[in-house]
Amino acid sequence: MFSILIIFIGAFISSLFLRGHHGIDMPPPPDFIKKNQPGPFFINLLLISVSYVFATFLETFSFAQKKEEDLILSKSETMENELKFLKSQINPHFLFNSLNNIYALSTIDSGKAQESILYLSDMLRYVLYDCEKPVVAIEKEVTYIEDFIQLFVLKSSKKYPITTSFNIENPKLEIAPMLLIPFVENAFKHSNIQNIGESFININLHSTSDSIVFEIENSFKKGPISKDGVGGIGVRNVKKRLSLLYPDTHILEITENSDTFKVKLKMDINV
Repeated sequence: MFSILIIFIGAFISSLFLRGHHGIDMPPPPDFIKKNQPGPFFINLLLISVSYVFATFLETFSFAQKKEEDLILSKSETMENELKFLKSQINPHFLFNSLNNIYALSTIDSGKAQESILYLSDMLRYVLYDCEKPVVAIEKEVTYIEDFIQLFVLKSSKKYPITTSFNIENPKLEIAPMLLIPFVENAFKHSNIQNIGESFININLHSTSDSIVFEIENSFKKGPISKDGVGGIGVRNVKKRLSLLYPDTHILEITENSDTFKVKLKMDINV
């Protein structure tokens, strides 16, 4: 479409150009210019060629712009699907195990059972309602992590080797929902925390008005994984979300050796 339009415009301009050279208002060129002046056919061909190249450039630019818009739309849909995947993962597995633990507690300690129900209720409210939004206040994400830990701790009278430190300067700082909890789930999943004498989980989070530093370290032993009580979505999925949501504003460092697993995530939020 662009090509046809520009070619006609080029032909029209070339005809004006030629008339200008042969009109009564133009002074006659010197003899040596007359002898070397290009003919009308060559001028027409040159102008049409330039017009065609220009039209091709416009078409290419328009096509590239459309492809970029499609890519942005595709990324947006991918992020929405990722979040839906997170929610679908927590509902069947984690909910099932939590309810089993609460049922067991109800026959042993009704007080702990009631506490567990409150924690689980708050967690489900966060997942089903707050996570519908593209961003949430960091305080809500931290509360979800704390509820997750408390729900795990309450199922037993053991003193689990779990330490947490949350230093938040701006509780209203907004981040994508369900971004940190997968690392916590992964730590509980691989730390063998039930073996109190040989395991540990350390969680630290520090946030300013525009940045977050999240660190989590846990004991780690390669081998069969116990999935009791934890239905994580995996670190690989979080990496995908980070690359989509914070492509140039995050640094994720994962260190693994024979007995420890450490994650450090740095994020610049308001960039």
